[in-house]
Amino acid sequence: QLWGQQRNVWENGKSESEEVSALHRKCENLDFGAGNSCCAVFVGPDRRWETTLGGGRRICGVHACNCWCGGTSRSQSTSDHPREHPPRHHHHHHHPTTSTTTTTTNHHHTHHTVTTHPISTDRSSSTALPHKPKTLPHKPKIMSLVGPDVAVLSRPQVSAGPGKADAADVVQWTQETLEFVKLATALCKPDKVHLVNGSDRENQMLLDLLEEGGTIQKLNQELRPGCYAARSDPADVARSMGDTYICSEVESDSGPSNQWAAPAEMKARLKQNFSGCMEGRTMYVVPFCMGPVASAAAKFCVQVTDSPYVVINLRITTRMGAAAMEHIDGANFIRCWHSVGCPITGRADEVATARSTWPCNIPQRKIVQFPDTREVWSFGSGYGGNALLGKKCVALRIASAQGRDEGWLAEHMLILGLTNPAGEKRYICAAFPSACGKTNLAMLTPSIPGWKVETIGDDIAWLRFDKEGRMRAINPENGFFGVAPGTSHVTNPNAMATFATNSLFTNVGVTDDGDIYWEGMDDLPDAAVTDWKGNAGWKPTKKANGKVDTKVNPAAHPNSRFTAPLSQCPILDPLWDSPEGVPIDAIIFGGRRDDTQPLVYESFGWEHGTFLGATMRSNATKAADQSGLVHDPMAMIPFIGYNIKDYFTNWLSMRKIAEETVTDGASVVMPKIFHVNWFGKGDEGEFLWPGFAENCRVLDWVIERCAGRVDAAETAIGFVPSPGSLNLDGLEGFNEADLEKLLAVDPAKWEAEAAEIRKYFTETLMKGDSTEMPAALMAQLEQLEVRIAKLKAVSE
Repeated sequence: QLWGQQRNVWENGKSESEEVSALHRKCENLDFGAGNSCCAVFVGPDRRWETTLGGGRRICGVHACNCWCGGTSRSQSTSDHPREHPPRHHHHHHHPTTSTTTTTTNHHHTHHTVTTHPISTDRSSSTALPHKPKTLPHKPKIMSLVGPDVAVLSRPQVSAGPGKADAADVVQWTQETLEFVKLATALCKPDKVHLVNGSDRENQMLLDLLEEGGTIQKLNQELRPGCYAARSDPADVARSMGDTYICSEVESDSGPSNQWAAPAEMKARLKQNFSGCMEGRTMYVVPFCMGPVASAAAKFCVQVTDSPYVVINLRITTRMGAAAMEHIDGANFIRCWHSVGCPITGRADEVATARSTWPCNIPQRKIVQFPDTREVWSFGSGYGGNALLGKKCVALRIASAQGRDEGWLAEHMLILGLTNPAGEKRYICAAFPSACGKTNLAMLTPSIPGWKVETIGDDIAWLRFDKEGRMRAINPENGFFGVAPGTSHVTNPNAMATFATNSLFTNVGVTDDGDIYWEGMDDLPDAAVTDWKGNAGWKPTKKANGKVDTKVNPAAHPNSRFTAPLSQCPILDPLWDSPEGVPIDAIIFGGRRDDTQPLVYESFGWEHGTFLGATMRSNATKAADQSGLVHDPMAMIPFIGYNIKDYFTNWLSMRKIAEETVTDGASVVMPKIFHVNWFGKGDEGEFLWPGFAENCRVLDWVIERCAGRVDAAETAIGFVPSPGSLNLDGLEGFNEADLEKLLAVDPAKWEAEAAEIRKYFTETLMKGDSTEMPAALMAQLEQLEVRIAKLKAVSE
């Protein structure tokens, strides 16, 4: 409101003395919370500015910072002469200037300097300060709502300036979002608050900031245009399930697979952690959207964070900035709190990593979801899903609880479109634990001539039924955050093309010529490699047989990642951003199993398919720092935001929900459900299935089953391909006899599998929780046990 009045003064040529004086009197009374003052910078057409500090202090000056902010300006070392200013522009959607706040820090004091300069795409220029600002005897707490190329006052419209604005540079911040900023600022006490707009200039500023601080390294721009590499603290490399909580109001709503704490108690602990956690740092306020912004299914969020690394990742993986803020209506947005937990204080209790290139506070790490109030609080970690809160925290844990309440599913699934040689296209969702081939399958290059795969997403799918009785899926993400090791031109050429430009690589090896390297990435580079820990001159460890041992002293961490824009994928589906989503014909579950599970089989129906998902087991993934063979229902065990048994019930209720959703007599079409295992091994530990591009042969069979054009053989566990129904043409060194081994159902192994499932259902999932297992799943288990017993009797 004040900003609008000030613009009205300038643009209508009114006398400034009376109006500006009235504005300042109002500004002096602004309340930003206990102990916090408002620092507002007004810049007039004559380049004269005034700064009002809460408490009645008002200092005036021309071209020079003379406010009572304290400290010494970094700009003093530049020119002593103010630069020329461009002529004033009289456009309602442009501000004549912008303001920037810079901070310099030493071991004991943090200094604030408020400067003003005209908008320019040349960020190298700055306004010089001719003399040292006055200092207060104590440091005032100033909330400066300032970002690069923006000026923010009260309830602002943020603009990049006359004639130079990117579309993302204009943001209308709602009162509710600024109230959230107010609360966060009062608690976290940052030195600056940067309201993120998502513009290209802003992104480059953050990249430059991170590069200057040593967090990221610019790669060879001829080899990797627009690409950077980052190295995390060696202790901050993966999701931390031991520090992850689901704090529902009722403990039983959290369930046996989640850690729970009473919300009030946890919130009190978190507020202690967050109190002053951003001293000496900038708080970045990031509006973002999960899902196409025009979709009724979209979820809007605002994340506060003190990590610029997080901001540049969110810009890739979400629809971030002005585009998201335009659609935030009132208070209905998900509030996301994040801090690396390392205030820069200069005191004896300062965290050891506070001034490192990767600040983190692992002993105090917590990742907490409050599903009832739709909040996420994350403290102490700056890596992956611990810090990019839109990903697992919002798009799965919070969204799954929303799906329970609203009748839909938030799933850890890829979405792809598959077109056969006849031009018939169908869409598939598939759920695999991390590092089990989701990205490779989502970006598949089919080996069968005439087939085409197009991707919508590689990690998360939101599924709901439309009024015509079809399940539709959207990808809530806007980019890829994929596991790097094993990705190559052989295993996933489309991924290699996707992150060739404008991408960020974390915890990979970096070559001396400015390229990247990880295990499984084609041949060893000619240039020397610095490993993910920063050790130069890395050399691979060789096995006795002369092959490289990728598990000993790897160049890249096993959970190293690439962050790349979805829009750069060469096989991006035309409907990737469709607000309605795409119709799903098949859902595939799978994991990494050495034996027992066949290459592919189809469920007997929706309830049996839900059972297949609920009983998934897989070799552990490095993404969550696990080991051994673990239960991972629907590949969702780390991500279900409520009681897992209620989650199963939500799956089982989908047919009824679909029937209640359809209109005009439409018939419900439930997707067929399949289970796959690409990783079956022989007696010598060799993989029996070639995988990668050849997996399109399994997808071919899945699609043909959906169309009812190929036969299947019924077994004790489901329908497997009948002889000749799975296309093996052109697959050298593989025949029907080999396929028979991969499709075998061993009664002894399945008897042990059924026993483990019963133990999981009746013991593990009942431990400390009285919520009953869904009767439909227990019935499916009993039927499986009967079928296995019959198979065993026949085989004997």
